[in-house]
Amino acid sequence: MELTQMEVADAVVLRISGKLMGGPDAALLNEKLHELSDAGKTKVVVDLSEVDMMNSTGLGLLIGGRTIMQNQGGDLKLANLSERLRTLLTISKLNTVFEIFDDVDAAVASFSS
Repeated sequence: MELTQMEVADAVVLRISGKLMGGPDAALLNEKLHELSDAGKTKVVVDLSEVDMMNSTGLGLLIGGRTIMQNQGGDLKLANLSERLRTLLTISKLNTVFEIFDDVDAAVASFSS
């Protein structure tokens, strides 16, 4: 898994590439989310356009990240999900937990509305 970060307006966009699963990758994402929260950057969009596989650990990381941000008055939103990831979120009923957007711009704009 690779993780890149950029700031768009007052939000942070985290683009994940590869597999979102356990192991060292999990630690990398978790550390980044805590780092952002500690810095007061609690409006986060996770761009999943380049994620080709996710398991329950990956889902757990996203849930944990959302909780971290919400505890600081922010939120974590998802963007650019493949059909496969959308199905996974629907089956797990997490599509009712996360706000999901077709693109990063719409997700970032939702923080202002």
